[in-house]
Amino acid sequence: MSAVEARLADLGLTLPEVVPPLAAYQPAVRSGDYVHTAGQLPMVDGQLPVTGKVGAEVTAEEAKDLARTCALNALAAVKSVAGDLDRIARVVKVTGFVASAADFTGQPGVLNGASELLGEVLGDKGVHARSAVGVAVLPLDAPVEVEILVELLP
Repeated sequence: MSAVEARLADLGLTLPEVVPPLAAYQPAVRSGDYVHTAGQLPMVDGQLPVTGKVGAEVTAEEAKDLARTCALNALAAVKSVAGDLDRIARVVKVTGFVASAADFTGQPGVLNGASELLGEVLGDKGVHARSAVGVAVLPLDAPVEVEILVELLP
């Protein structure tokens, strides 16, 4: 077990299986020392636990928890091409999309779920730049989607 996966276990988390693509793309692609993930939905055992817009059918706190799940799924995607999460030198960028009700403006707070999880799991290597974007709708009516860019150790 890698040190990162041991840390996940200490937090009571398990790295999930990679979420299969919903269309014509790969969950993660390696280019040189970087791994780019596709947008990861908060799938748990192949299902979305909640659907709808944040600020309407989904609370900001629920969405923050879903963003944590997205980040965990993104780490699984990274492992699928890197082989070992201990090869992560740092998370460079997190981009998050929040399906938002028209008056919802708390996207950064929702994306803190993903950012905090990466920090808890990876420590200083999890500190990153980030964009939090509100959108009208996401695939499968998911409330949140997260993609990450990770630099690997050479």
